[in-house]
Amino acid sequence: MRPAPGFGGGPFSLWRCLVPGLLRELEGDRLVVAVDPGKVSHRVWLADRERGLIGEPVSVANSRVGMQQLAGLVGRRDPVFALEATGSLHRAFAGELERRWPGALRLFAPSETQAARAQIGARRFKTDDRDCAALVWLARQGAGRRAVASPVAALLAAVAHRRQLVLAQTPLRQRLHDQLNALAPGLSAPEGHGRALLLQTSTGRAVLACAIDFEGRAPSPRSLQTRAGGRLSDATAGFWSARWKDCLAPPADAALRASRLARDVARFWALREDIAFLDAQLEQLLAESEGQVLTSLPGVKVVRAAAFAAHSLPIERFPTPEHLYSATGLAPASYASATVRKRTAISRTGLPEHRDALMAIAWGLGRFAPAFQNRRRELAERGLTGIRARVALARHACRLCWRLLQSQQPYDDQRYDRARRDRGR
Repeated sequence: MRPAPGFGGGPFSLWRCLVPGLLRELEGDRLVVAVDPGKVSHRVWLADRERGLIGEPVSVANSRVGMQQLAGLVGRRDPVFALEATGSLHRAFAGELERRWPGALRLFAPSETQAARAQIGARRFKTDDRDCAALVWLARQGAGRRAVASPVAALLAAVAHRRQLVLAQTPLRQRLHDQLNALAPGLSAPEGHGRALLLQTSTGRAVLACAIDFEGRAPSPRSLQTRAGGRLSDATAGFWSARWKDCLAPPADAALRASRLARDVARFWALREDIAFLDAQLEQLLAESEGQVLTSLPGVKVVRAAAFAAHSLPIERFPTPEHLYSATGLAPASYASATVRKRTAISRTGLPEHRDALMAIAWGLGRFAPAFQNRRRELAERGLTGIRARVALARHACRLCWRLLQSQQPYDDQRYDRARRDRGR
């Protein structure tokens, strides 16, 4: 492949030509330190107006040794650190930079870095050095947000960890159903094909335990009740025992399958315990934050309130409900050029976790809040059902959540319904 124009004259010749142009916007002669973070090491550029790129780009370790090396490169000069905020890779390093040089750190989203690379002609040619060049350009424009300690950092970490556990639980539950159907074909029928087997209930616990102990052979009702670990009625136990007896014979390798099932079942219950442990943590963390007021909403308890509050607080970041709604990515995208005006599907900007949290709140309100039930009926009369109706409800739910977080007053359904009719919404 031929190198792109201007990229073949040495490893950093292009950047030495570019950097003086990148530095022309910002007043003063502050040292710009661009940091593209990685798991093991970070790529670092140093540049100023007078000399452009200072020395060669270096890689510093993601450790105290690397921080000492960076401090030696900066010396006694007045730096501005431009750091790309990439998930969790940057957090520890950013915290140490802010501790050593208070107020000198500027954070940039990966989308901002990509857009800046396009401005300097390197959008399709991503490398760590090109990212650093883009960060230099952004910093000299005065862009970037300051590093501010989040009052809900612990809540956000707990919400993110719980989400990962829930995502891991879904394929594990599917695998348990698949193994159970292999040992007793047709026993674990999906919804719509007879009574569904819910694994997290006492019935599911009893069926899984019997499948392991009897290696796929049909148990008696008493055996199911003994292994239920909770209340299991005679009728329910009799139903599953009779259904099991009608299943085809287990396969020849049933003993091996049962042993594998036992390990997956242990993993499933351990995962359930971990999720319950995190739910207790979320309840405590939410009670210490302003997001506690969201639990006054019908159909919104600790998990949903914590998920939305973690991504929305501090609410002062969003001056209006529309800003908050746009941050979730549910606001429709727009296109305007000359006389052409278009509004397309949702923009999907921001974090999907934030969007999912708002949709979950809208779903709960639509089911349990009388005012939102009325809204849902009105939307159905206009032909909006399913996901389109939930998105429409989410916009109203977002306004409501923003107001609750601002005022810290609990939800009053009658007052809300009266106010929305007065406003004609």
